[in-house]
Amino acid sequence: MRLGKVVKSNSHCDYIVELDDENSRDDSPKPDDYGFGSFVKLDSKDRHWAVGLIYNSQLFNPMFLNMGPRLSSEPDPIFTPDLISETRTLLWTVLIGTLNGQNGDAYGIHGIPKVVVPVNTPVYKMTQDETYRFHLNQEQRPQFCYYSHLLKCGGTFAAQLTQQVLTELVESQPFAETDRRALSILCKELSWKTIMGSMR
Repeated sequence: MRLGKVVKSNSHCDYIVELDDENSRDDSPKPDDYGFGSFVKLDSKDRHWAVGLIYNSQLFNPMFLNMGPRLSSEPDPIFTPDLISETRTLLWTVLIGTLNGQNGDAYGIHGIPKVVVPVNTPVYKMTQDETYRFHLNQEQRPQFCYYSHLLKCGGTFAAQLTQQVLTELVESQPFAETDRRALSILCKELSWKTIMGSMR
């Protein structure tokens, strides 16, 4: 499912996505499609650019705190020009790697992508299978190599984001029991560090 397009970057691995609304297309994304911690892929017709995680959002409403004069009653639709909604939903996305190959041979390369993603690049929500493939290396073995990168670049909620991703990977069925156990230990260690850090 297409979510929107890239409109700005804060850094080489931190991009802002403008969400498609009902004025852009009929089947615009629903709130459940772009929640905190959702995996997304930045793809155009020519190439695959990167894989990212939604780590923050912002509702942009230019009418907020607009104290100008207002109509005392509902406007007459016959004499009122069409009003364009200027509200926007922006999604902050941290890039965590790329997805190589296709279908059953696909695998992930974790880390900061080398290329700069162009403005207006379409952004899509990744399927469960694509997310699973991204967490496999070239030898089709499980990997989670963006752990430290996510903790540094995941914004204010980096620890919670990393913990949520780990929990979802532990609960996913495709991974073997031993791999899920290793991810669970990593998740518990992060949870302990977060709790101890808040007590200092």
